[in-house]
Amino acid sequence: MICCANTNTALFFSTIDEIPSQIWEKLGCTKNIYFHPNFLKSIENNHPEIIFTYMVLVDTKNEPKAFASIKIIDFKLNSIKNDFEFLKDIGRKLHVFPNKKPLKLLICGNTFVSGEHGVFIKKNEDKKAVIKELAESINHFVNSDKKLKKQIDAFLIKDFAKESLFITDELKKYGYHPFSVEPNMMLQIAENWQSFDDYLAAMKTKFRVKAKKAFKQSQAIRIEEVSLKNIDDMLPKMTALYEKVALNAGFNLGNFNLKSYKDLKEKLGEDYILKTYWLDDKVVGFISGVINKTSLDAHFVGIDYQFNRPYAIYQRMLYDYIEIAINKKLKNINFGRTASEIKSSVGAVPQDLTMYLRHKKSITNKILKLFLQRVQPTPFQQKFPFKNLEFIHEK
Repeated sequence: MICCANTNTALFFSTIDEIPSQIWEKLGCTKNIYFHPNFLKSIENNHPEIIFTYMVLVDTKNEPKAFASIKIIDFKLNSIKNDFEFLKDIGRKLHVFPNKKPLKLLICGNTFVSGEHGVFIKKNEDKKAVIKELAESINHFVNSDKKLKKQIDAFLIKDFAKESLFITDELKKYGYHPFSVEPNMMLQIAENWQSFDDYLAAMKTKFRVKAKKAFKQSQAIRIEEVSLKNIDDMLPKMTALYEKVALNAGFNLGNFNLKSYKDLKEKLGEDYILKTYWLDDKVVGFISGVINKTSLDAHFVGIDYQFNRPYAIYQRMLYDYIEIAINKKLKNINFGRTASEIKSSVGAVPQDLTMYLRHKKSITNKILKLFLQRVQPTPFQQKFPFKNLEFIHEK
């Protein structure tokens, strides 16, 4: 826990419980589940290795106008794998990353979800001015604690869509460098899809055949809901499967504690989706997701990879997310990062997201800018499975 003195423009809280209910009411941000105290508290409760701080920016009348979620993590460089390996090596040679100890990273944003879920700004506020205040308030937070000032290596503010960059590029004035990693894969649900069959009918023959083949391969798979009655029994099995997927990820800001699922299921009920995939009496996969307003956000999955290819488990999971969204009459699915090509084969298109990174040492920060110019999303072959191109977003 870090205590920080408030300023004329910012209030700091070290736990969600400290934030008065009037602030949430005045901000009006809780319709977005990621800015709801219940969601934030669930994450806070189950990740003791993360230092959490919450910042509320206020106007001249001391009325709240913006909210930001801050986390301090130990980013282990060994978690960078696959296509990002060479960047890790370059970063160490240039002394951007420490050689032996983890990088102490302050993150403004949601560590476990892709998208603009870390900073909320009220309507009719000067967003550029708020972003400047955010950068200044983060500096105040770190500089007001001698121990923290010494510990923090770098600052990361994430994730911003293309249409927000004219606002968030204000961060460049504070030494932050923009860069992109894997895109967020999004699928728009067409209004005339009343059932999963309508979705299949919208596809080109080749992709419809592929979908039917996946259903045939996964015929032996039994899908069961995870409820509060059986979640305690399921969590160890689900955690083991999640860890297999996390080990395969090229870039991971931290491991998610699946015990959060119990809290989220308790607080969100049917809006939090948990399903397990069984082969006879063995759990071979699971999916999780949250309904956030009109969107289904796919969260973490777990897969037993030895069964994945013969039973088309992952592909079946993607179709199941789509069926859930159609049945619940939602408008889109946020599939998140990773596995871009297979997600594009079910109709998802990439949404580029920009992060901003700053190193605390000015010389290292200049080198960091050159380093980040080499960070590029992994190229993939975008598939276009629909007959009608109206389903394709602008990239």
